[in-house]
Amino acid sequence: MNYELRTTNLIISNSPHLKTKMTTPYIMRHVVYALIPAAIASVFFFKYRAIFLILNCVLSSVLTEEVVLRMRKQPSTVKDVSAALTGLLLALILPPSIKWYAASLGSIFAILVGKQIFGGLGVNILNPALIGRAFLMAAYPKMLTTFISPFTIDTISSATPLALRKFSQTITPTIDLFLGNISGSLGETSAICLIIGGLYLLIRKIADWRIPLCVIFTTILISTIFYFINPINGSVFFHLFSGGLLIGVFFMATDPVTTPVTKKGRYIFGVGVAAFIMIIRYFGGLPEGTMYAILFFNALTPLINRYTKPRRFE
Repeated sequence: MNYELRTTNLIISNSPHLKTKMTTPYIMRHVVYALIPAAIASVFFFKYRAIFLILNCVLSSVLTEEVVLRMRKQPSTVKDVSAALTGLLLALILPPSIKWYAASLGSIFAILVGKQIFGGLGVNILNPALIGRAFLMAAYPKMLTTFISPFTIDTISSATPLALRKFSQTITPTIDLFLGNISGSLGETSAICLIIGGLYLLIRKIADWRIPLCVIFTTILISTIFYFINPINGSVFFHLFSGGLLIGVFFMATDPVTTPVTKKGRYIFGVGVAAFIMIIRYFGGLPEGTMYAILFFNALTPLINRYTKPRRFE
């Protein structure tokens, strides 16, 4: 009996073996798509300042990543759009009047310290864009707390809705918060644009719904209680639509790298972030606390993962 020996080319690799279209470039591109409405609104309200700031942060982030990877003798990751996304997010959470050199330094810090120092995308423990903003808040506090009104060409400072509520007990009309005709960071002023972008991420299943739901529900609960105590504390819509809550909840608190991987952990993360934000808004010395809340719970994520790990059946 003759036996024919046939050889087959086999590929041996580690798990997982299932393929999905949810690759890193795919996810990053769709997050950028979701930010387009907020970016367009920023250009509409702040004109050339918005265009220059976005280009500055994106280019600085991409160039920094390319230089660092070349120094580490690692392949380029420019095509996965993660560095560009970090720059875009950073630009959208900075004041329109910030100086160009500060924006560039923030972008460099975001990539270098917030991402590459940990080994690159996927192993960073803190959100890079928020790390960049936190650095600028420490280095240039005056720049980071100086805002201008929409449609202005001068640099006359104007208070944000949260600052007006906290320091002068003035509540900004909800319609202005919803549309974006207010002072604030570049991309956080127009609530409707951020909601459109956030819904896009949820519908496309790019972002998990658990953290946004918990943040929004907890914010509604806390703000309702405090509003009944004293209306000057701000209504539900005031707290949902003002400051960095919406851009934070949809685009930073849903980052799969720096947030819990377990379902229970994401519920805890969302409730904790919202509670932290509201504590700072009501009792802190600063009018806003979204950045600090997300960074604080980013740091707690390994602990949350550890204690919410599903039970293993043997």
